[in-house]
Amino acid sequence: MNKRVIVSCIAALSIATFIAVPAAADALLFSTGNPDGKIGTLSRVPGPGSVETETADDFVLAQASQITQASFTGLLPSGLALSGVTDVEIELYHVFPIDSKNPPSGNVPTRVDSPSDAEFVAIDGKAGTLSFTTTLLNANFAVANTVVNGINKSPNQFTGGEGAASGEEVLFSIIFTPSFDLPAGHYFFRPEVQLSNGDFLWLSAPNPIVGGTGPFTPDLQTWIRNADLSPDWLRIGTDITHQGPFNAAFSLSGEVLPEPSTLLLLGTGLLGAAGALRRKVLS
Repeated sequence: MNKRVIVSCIAALSIATFIAVPAAADALLFSTGNPDGKIGTLSRVPGPGSVETETADDFVLAQASQITQASFTGLLPSGLALSGVTDVEIELYHVFPIDSKNPPSGNVPTRVDSPSDAEFVAIDGKAGTLSFTTTLLNANFAVANTVVNGINKSPNQFTGGEGAASGEEVLFSIIFTPSFDLPAGHYFFRPEVQLSNGDFLWLSAPNPIVGGTGPFTPDLQTWIRNADLSPDWLRIGTDITHQGPFNAAFSLSGEVLPEPSTLLLLGTGLLGAAGALRRKVLS
């Protein structure tokens, strides 16, 4: 092999090495930890005779990340087979007032620190943009309170909740197809679950976080709305139950993305090494 061919191979190898930086294994990026049994709140897709109802909880990313997986834990009706889960939808929201009408309507006590009016990411199992599996954790799990129908405009937002409930504690494991990137920032995560019978209740987790990836500031509480209240949201603890505040049980996994400066340094280092090897071959 002559020197020109060797140099060409070195250049091609250095470029390929720069492009194909080995990917790290998926890491836990955020988690609120395990359910605490304090409350379960409705989060369901619309259907015949049932209005859409959404529960959302916030998370932070300290660095830009590729989101590949998620999980959340909820309560299913007792006796419902796991095959009765027919769809899962995930949406992400910015923090108000991004993606929102401002000033807001005044139909709720406040929109400060709420999810925005409209989502900026929408992912759906039926659309093929996520796949999910379900795991039964506990066939008889109880919560001390629930919010299902009592989601009212001001001044009637306080109901105290709708009382205790029990059912099947189920873990939902989500794979996003394809994965997606998020810049560092503060966001809200909103899952919805469609069942063949009954309602899915998203289970609460401690606020402040005591497990998972640990506490962060500001850790905002969970918010809820239905189609009658939309685009506004109510605080589950402060507005509706006068309890809490609550988090919800969920996690996000993926890969932290290199900062642009890191990529530049990596590329400079690889090209520099290739240049040194080239000089050695030609000498």
